[in-house]
Amino acid sequence: MNPVLTVFKRELRSYFATPVAYVFIEIFLLLSGSFTFYLGGFYQRGQADLEPFFSFHPWLYLFLVPAVAMRLWAEERKTGTIELLLTLPITMWQAVLGKFLAAWAFVGVALALTFPIWITVNYLGDPDNGVIVTSYIGSFLMAGAFLAIGACISATTRNQVIAFILTVVVCFLLLLAGYPLVLDFFRSFAPQAVVDAISGLSFLTHFDAISKGVIDLRDLIYFALTIGFWLYANAIVIDLRKAD
Repeated sequence: MNPVLTVFKRELRSYFATPVAYVFIEIFLLLSGSFTFYLGGFYQRGQADLEPFFSFHPWLYLFLVPAVAMRLWAEERKTGTIELLLTLPITMWQAVLGKFLAAWAFVGVALALTFPIWITVNYLGDPDNGVIVTSYIGSFLMAGAFLAIGACISATTRNQVIAFILTVVVCFLLLLAGYPLVLDFFRSFAPQAVVDAISGLSFLTHFDAISKGVIDLRDLIYFALTIGFWLYANAIVIDLRKAD
């Protein structure tokens, strides 16, 4: 695991070496607070919970996480440093895993910095902190799935903007798969098994289940398989295009 740790440290350090990391964190915290207390009607609801806070996470991640993921491999390919990285005594999987874990840790730092909102809801009432903890876990796993998709797509192009747009589109489709409007559409002509299969592909379905306070093994397996699949695809894409 030493090569993975080396890549992890290199990548994580690079995030905080520029103002981009701090801008991302500030935007994430600002939007999280605004959506929770204003759009989410936190005070008007009269309930001591963080449901408004977590309900906006899928849509925050839809744009903010691809902004983090777009540089993972596109920048390496554009600057030519990917050749240097792959000549180091590390395997393809170690490079892919190290870069992904660094990006995931960075998003995790931004998520952890929302703790004042958690403190606020405890100050104002008596929330179910167990539900809040599981919601944080679900949010972190969902962010990892977004990142894995973004990392794979970033490996297909040298252009970060293209990587960003494609990642947003793919993640948006996966979010919509669990949206009631989409499921109701398929229910009108498709058997329930097909509707359940489409719903099972959605981030929203599995995140909503975890955010209710119950960590189901099926939801954990879904996120683990999603992350694993896209990282595997990431390694294949890099192997196929490393000579480009």
